[in-house]
Parts: sequence; structure tokens; C-alpha cells
Amino acid sequence: MKFLAITLITHLPDPVTGVQRSTTDAYRAVVDNAVLAEELGFDGYGVGERHERPFISSSPPVVLSHIAARTERIRLFTTVTILSLLDPVRAYEDYATLDHLSGGRLELIIGKGNGTAQRDLFAVTPEDQWARNAEGYELFRRLWREERVTWSGRFRPALVEAEVWPRPLQQPVRVWHGSATSRESVDLAARYGDPLFSANVTHAIEPYAALVDHYRERWVAHGHDPADAVVGAGTAGYLAAPTSQEAVSRYRPVFEAGLAGLTRAGLTPSFTTLEDHVERSSALVGSPAQIVEKVHRYHARLGHTVLHVHADGAGLTPAEHRTNLELFQSDIAPVLRRTIPDPPWPGTPTPTPDRRPAPVPVG
Repeated sequence: MKFLAITLITHLPDPVTGVQRSTTDAYRAVVDNAVLAEELGFDGYGVGERHERPFISSSPPVVLSHIAARTERIRLFTTVTILSLLDPVRAYEDYATLDHLSGGRLELIIGKGNGTAQRDLFAVTPEDQWARNAEGYELFRRLWREERVTWSGRFRPALVEAEVWPRPLQQPVRVWHGSATSRESVDLAARYGDPLFSANVTHAIEPYAALVDHYRERWVAHGHDPADAVVGAGTAGYLAAPTSQEAVSRYRPVFEAGLAGLTRAGLTPSFTTLEDHVERSSALVGSPAQIVEKVHRYHARLGHTVLHVHADGAGLTPAEHRTNLELFQSDIAPVLRRTIPDPPWPGTPTPTPDRRPAPVPVG
């Protein structure tokens, strides 16, 4: 099994101290956490994309480029790239550039995104967001693989023998499809033979497992080998301690702050008590042995071989946050690596030649 640490760069007061970092300090913490994740042995680090409160993660390529300069080994993920909002040509340019700057460590998780405010910001409607996501991915995929592209669609101007630079380092970059509650992303992943990443955060396991089952069914229907399907899954939170009582006690203010935020937003929480949240959600809160058991229980239903945990350490001091992640790597990850198989995992890519014609001398 492989492990990602991820952040959505949520910009809120700390649930214990009530102190809110400045925007600058929040970004610095994201980069420092990526460096820590690499140091401790995580396989990937993910940065989300959101264009509305309370997130400040509107520019993942910029953040990941800085992380690329501070790290050497860890894979760099987008969690997720919202293609329904983006021009796929511009997205390709940003991420192909990042792929070079990172030495070919980029992986994309794409999705249609959610949230009314960000849809309004980009003039995307609920009726067309799925079509925009599918069309954007079709073009993005071709741009990554073809040196000249002729294409037409509904949501951007047509291309005729278009060349888009730079050509990427990885041929091709691996693209996952993020899935939360709808079948559209699942169908798209199965159609193209791409891996699936289940959000697995807000609800109990049943709706996510149903989507993963649908993915595997559609995967076979599209003629792919069932053994080649790769699934990742998220978690609703992480805090480990020597005993479950200590873990639950330390996690309580984090849960209560999240519950209060949902109430302020007028949303109905899936879990109204911490005890129910720990028992029935995907949150990994407890002793190392309890967390290992829970991941195995979820793996039996989802068959996932990649797992993400939250990288931010909300409610913890920097020292406590480090200890929490160290405990994951010392007592949890080794057991899961032994008992759950690894997915295919890219190594160092072979650079592709830049076939752009040499400039003609002037004068």
C-alpha cells in the first residue's frame, strides 16, 4: 500500500487555540509539511484546488512548484484539479511545466469539483459541469500525448494542428479520477482505463463502495483487465495515540470545530457525535492497532491500494503533529505495506526529446 499526505489549504482558526495563521504562514506550513512528509517516508503529497471560502488553494501548480524545489523523491498530486472550471490548454501548460520542474514526479487527480461559489466565479452551471469535465479531459489527454492537435468541442475555441509547449517530461502523466457521490467521474475513469480515487470522506462507506463496485464493472465492460484497476481512497481525519481514549480526547476539538462549521454553512452532517464519527466514518482515530484494523476493514470493501491522510495537523502543535505522523510511519504504515499490495508506482521517467524546431537566426 502507498500513502499520501494531502491538504486542501483550509484557512480557519486552529480548533484548539482559536488562532488563525496569516495567509503567508499558511502557505509556508503547507510547504514545510510536504518536506516533513518526504522526510518521514510518505509516497506522495497532494494539494487540492478550491476557489471559495474557507480555502486558499486556488493555484495548485504554483504551490506544487515550490514544493518540487524543496523535495526530491515524493510524488506530487493534485487533489483534485477541477477541469470543469479550467481551460484544458492552459491547465496542460501549467502542469507540463510543473512536470519538468519536479523531475517527472507529477500525478493528477481530476474532477468536476463542487461548491456554488466557485461555479459562479467561472460561469459554470450544475447542468454543464460534468460535460465540461469530460470534454476538458478528452482535450487534456490528447495534448499530453500528441505534438499537434486538431480538436473541436462545446466549451472552448477549436484547435487546428495546434502545438502546445512545453512538451511534457512524463509520457504520459498518470491521471486519476476523483469520485465523491456521482457516477460520471467513475464512468470516465473506467472508459479511459485510468485509476480511481474515492473521496471516502463525508459519509459512511456504503455510497463510496457502491461507486467503486460500479467502476470495476464498467472497467471490465470497456475491455480492461480486472487486475489492472487501481483504486485509492481518502480518510476523514487522522490522529493516532498509544490508546484510543487519548486519541479520541485529542481529536474531539477538531471534530467539534468541523461540526460547527457545517452548522454555520447550513449543511447537515453525516455524523453528529464524535463516537459515531470514529466508528462509522473513514476517520483514522485511535491506537495504531485500531487504525490498522479499520484500514483493513475498508480495504475488504474498496480494494484500495493507495490511502491519503490529512497533512495539516489541525488542533496539534508542530511537535505533536510531527509525532502523530511519525507514529503513522513507525507503527501503522509498515503493517499495511506488508498486508496490502502496492499499486503500480512510477519511477524516474525517461525524458522525452524536445522536437521543437530550432529558432531561425535573425540578421
